[in-house]
Amino acid sequence: MSTTLTPTVAAAAAAPAGKGRWLTHWEPENEEFWATTGRRVARRNLVFSIFAEHLGFSVWTIWSVVVVALPQAQFPYSVDQRFWLVALPNLIGALMRIPYTFAVTRFGGRTWTIISALLLLIPLAGLTYAVTAKPSYWVVLACAAAAGFGGGNFASSMTNISFFYPERKKGAALGLNAAGGNIGISTMQLFVPVVIAAGLVYGGLMWVPLVLAAAVGAYFFMNNLAVAKTPFRAQFATVKRPHTWVMSFLYIGTFGSFLGYSAAFPLVLKLQFPDAPTARWGAATITLAFTGPLIGSLARPFGGWLSDRVGGARVTAACFTLMALGSYGVVSAAGAKNMGLFLASFWLLFTAAGAGNGSTYRMIPAIFAAKSPDLATAKRESAATLGIAGAIGAIGGFYLPRAIADSYNATGGVSTAFTWFGVMYGTCLAVTWWCYLRRRVLITQVPSLAHASI
Repeated sequence: MSTTLTPTVAAAAAAPAGKGRWLTHWEPENEEFWATTGRRVARRNLVFSIFAEHLGFSVWTIWSVVVVALPQAQFPYSVDQRFWLVALPNLIGALMRIPYTFAVTRFGGRTWTIISALLLLIPLAGLTYAVTAKPSYWVVLACAAAAGFGGGNFASSMTNISFFYPERKKGAALGLNAAGGNIGISTMQLFVPVVIAAGLVYGGLMWVPLVLAAAVGAYFFMNNLAVAKTPFRAQFATVKRPHTWVMSFLYIGTFGSFLGYSAAFPLVLKLQFPDAPTARWGAATITLAFTGPLIGSLARPFGGWLSDRVGGARVTAACFTLMALGSYGVVSAAGAKNMGLFLASFWLLFTAAGAGNGSTYRMIPAIFAAKSPDLATAKRESAATLGIAGAIGAIGGFYLPRAIADSYNATGGVSTAFTWFGVMYGTCLAVTWWCYLRRRVLITQVPSLAHASI
């Protein structure tokens, strides 16, 4: 039964964001509170969170396009060295996600969104320096690694938004927030080639005014939530939960794949099919590479929405099945030199990985809601797990491009890498079934979620 809101409480919750503004009263599970004030405030924070996270993803993966455009005469790098330039930012971004997750509960979501947006100026300055000064390869690699700052934004953004929404709305809200960020990869892969046709330096400079706008928007329109402030000791309790590590492993299979393929796809497509169709936009050449991240990003909220209705574990299992089929398709297409099948298989991989991102992230709050002793503990530990799983999952974004590079070095193609990726998805499917879909687990271990929620 919902409680009646006092005028004071309603006015406090409805107050606009301002300098140093903390919301001290937040009850999203209270239906009256949600209907009268909570939904509007949550949506406003979601919009500006998406904008900042979108830019974070764009900057994080910007080297996936820059690497393809680097002139061989001025940047005489081997295939392996070029794959390092697209893989290392993913590893650094994965490591950044842990402190970014806990920064929200220390400084507040609004405050950290401002800070994390401004930190994106560091990799943009590094990119500008690398393509103009043309320093040694190791300096360029360090500049690329700095793009990892953009990878941390996802963890802090998801952790922050998870506190704003009620449990029944989390799947869709987190799916939209994540999709808005993920789609930054395809935005970048579509527009950066157009801009760098006028000079590589503009690939970094074009984002500076947008980054500043994100920081200003967060300053004026976002809120900090007092309920999100949590001592580190209480948050770290989640590392003792087996489900934290199970879900982190599954997230390697979904988000790690999405990120890894997003980073590697432009270079793989160029190497595998040098004559792949392109489009001209002025002096720029646009490839089909941006379509993969775009499809995966759009599929993410659908995965969260579907999980709210039929269960996240069921959707996740279906996604891993499709990803195994997609891996087989890539192997077959590479052997037959069939570009149509190659593209279709990658699009299937992106679609399933994107939907799987949404379904796995929906599973986490549902699992902790069932296993925690109270709602406050569930919110705290699920928020921390979202960040930990996001960090570990992002490591897959480093592993996949490196595995593809090793496959090229050993065999001259991608078949070996994608054969092992298919095995990985089969393993993820087995873990999903064993931990969350077996009848005994549903009935005896997580009874409140047996009908659909997980």
